[in-house]
Amino acid sequence: MKPLKVAIIGCGNIFPMHAASVMERVDAELVAVCDVKKERADEKAEQLQVKAYYKVEQLFDEEVLDVVHICLPHHLHAPVTWEATRRKIHVLTEKPMAINYPDAERMIKEAKANDVTLGVIFQNRYNPGSQLIKTMLTNGELGAVKSGKLSVTWDRSDAYYEQSDWKGTWDKEGGGVIIDQAIHTMDLMRWFVDSELSYVDASISNRAHEIIEVEDAAEGVIAYQNGVVTAFHAINYYTYDAPVEIELHCEHGVAKMVADKATVTLTDGRSFIADHNPLETFTYDSGVKGYWGVSHVKQINNFYDVIRGEATLDVPAEEALKTQQMINAIYQSGHEKQRITF
Repeated sequence: MKPLKVAIIGCGNIFPMHAASVMERVDAELVAVCDVKKERADEKAEQLQVKAYYKVEQLFDEEVLDVVHICLPHHLHAPVTWEATRRKIHVLTEKPMAINYPDAERMIKEAKANDVTLGVIFQNRYNPGSQLIKTMLTNGELGAVKSGKLSVTWDRSDAYYEQSDWKGTWDKEGGGVIIDQAIHTMDLMRWFVDSELSYVDASISNRAHEIIEVEDAAEGVIAYQNGVVTAFHAINYYTYDAPVEIELHCEHGVAKMVADKATVTLTDGRSFIADHNPLETFTYDSGVKGYWGVSHVKQINNFYDVIRGEATLDVPAEEALKTQQMINAIYQSGHEKQRITF
């Protein structure tokens, strides 16, 4: 079996999850890393004994690649994907797909036109709590969703933003607490409800930061075509990363998720709990263990199995596009101060 030639573009905080996952596969060979910050690319290249590049164009011109992982600032996800797919290279990108909906749409079109696989990381769908709720919705035990709510209250101080040359900006990050911190939880809610959007009515504001352009607070309503109305509240000026919360009121019970733990209580008195398995860990090259990284590994493995023709994508790019549409509608509603209908 000929190993797939792989490069990782972007050597920032999320890099270890992708690098370690690739290194564990016998059918993939990491051959290069790329980052505009030379010292960062050199460090990772030396550590992993691969070649370092500092320009994406040079990487593409000099290496014969089968797969690229994109771990770049948000505004670069789309253009790098377009170039990679044009060169018949499979792409796995971190969330969000892009910072606007048309660019994300084009990513899918380019991938299809060039017959390559496009994946978008939404690893929280693999968490045991998420899987329990989705399974009980799919098999009908919970019945139809009647309503839902979610809350994300995290800490991203001005000091956090000072360390970045792209976060906190509309043109590079594409937003703040919604597109960066709350997007995973928003994606889970949309996945659970499993219906097309009807309307979005939201407000966004910057209430507690001095140096950023984007929102640090957002709240509103997401309504779906199946009649379900959900509420959301997100801030990133809390004093710590409090556990995210999702609650679904369903025909036959209530499903609640706090962090990774899900509790489903049915009206007939039965209850079900799913939480992370403390024995299920993954050690990264940095030596850091993290359960959330196990979900990263699961999604990355699924992506490679798809390329090998041994599976179908658990999170198709079309699914990520729906979440992109929802996120962009929140921003449009917040900016225009009106309901966005579909």
